[in-house]
Amino acid sequence: MENLLEIKDLYVEYKTDKGFTGEKQIIHAVNGVTLNVKRGEILAIAGESGCGKSTLAKAIVRLETSKCGEINFEDQNVLKMDKKALKEYRKKAQMVFQNPYASLNPKMKIIDILSEPLKINTNLSDIQIYETVKEKFEKVGLDKECLELYPHEFSGGQRQRIAIARALVLNPEFILADEPVSALDVSIQAQIINLLRQLKNEYKLTFILITHDMSVIKYLADRVAIMYLGEIVETGTTSQIFVNPKHPYTKALLSAVPQISGEQQERIILEGDLPSPANLPNGCKFHTRCPNCMDICTQCPPQNIEINDEHKVKCFLYMKLNK
Repeated sequence: MENLLEIKDLYVEYKTDKGFTGEKQIIHAVNGVTLNVKRGEILAIAGESGCGKSTLAKAIVRLETSKCGEINFEDQNVLKMDKKALKEYRKKAQMVFQNPYASLNPKMKIIDILSEPLKINTNLSDIQIYETVKEKFEKVGLDKECLELYPHEFSGGQRQRIAIARALVLNPEFILADEPVSALDVSIQAQIINLLRQLKNEYKLTFILITHDMSVIKYLADRVAIMYLGEIVETGTTSQIFVNPKHPYTKALLSAVPQISGEQQERIILEGDLPSPANLPNGCKFHTRCPNCMDICTQCPPQNIEINDEHKVKCFLYMKLNK
């Protein structure tokens, strides 16, 4: 399967004020991420809150400024695109945000919210725009009679469907979904997850799914990238990650997933909090919380180790066990 998107050694940093002193500090949000997204797949990026998942997603569509690196799409580096090329790219790369109410203009009717991207980016007539909006609106399970309503007149699940319809109107090649179900009730989550899978198959879409919910990943994703403090520490197919996880952080995340049937695996409790991205640990970024920490982990950053063509991990423990 060919790569739709190739991310190489990507860094994103912020400069912020430190407390009341006004002193500047650098937040290292994304630290040398290299990741490929295959055409037609659902790639999930998982990790704790604050690990850099959402920043990475926004950097991919240039809603965040990257310090350096490459994001290659159709032989073009997104980070070097001029305004015209970037506009064309964003037709093909759409984003669904976590909070469906905050991402919809409360003063606009739904028909206007969904029509706006088409008016800006296409030469379609008013009738063609309406037909496109109506088609996508009905595809996400909503009645065309509701197009004249405002966002506050819908439930949270319905608003997320509207956000998905807005992402679909330009017929994108891939969609970044940033925690698309975390703000919804459990029963509604299942409906949205099934909708995403249905749309992926019907429109032959590629999805990048940002989430901390491993249960959602197990059901929906084809491949998984585990992120910690701005780095990808393990990648693999969903079955490889869930059946044969290698990184201690991945194992800890999976141990927190409730088991419906069978024996619950022993819960791995990580000591301490996620370190500040303004003061990254030396060596392996995970060594301050790792139950298997060795001396080398505190001194040197681990390199990617290929377990097979799909499964890769950054961990000295695995190197030691396979010597």
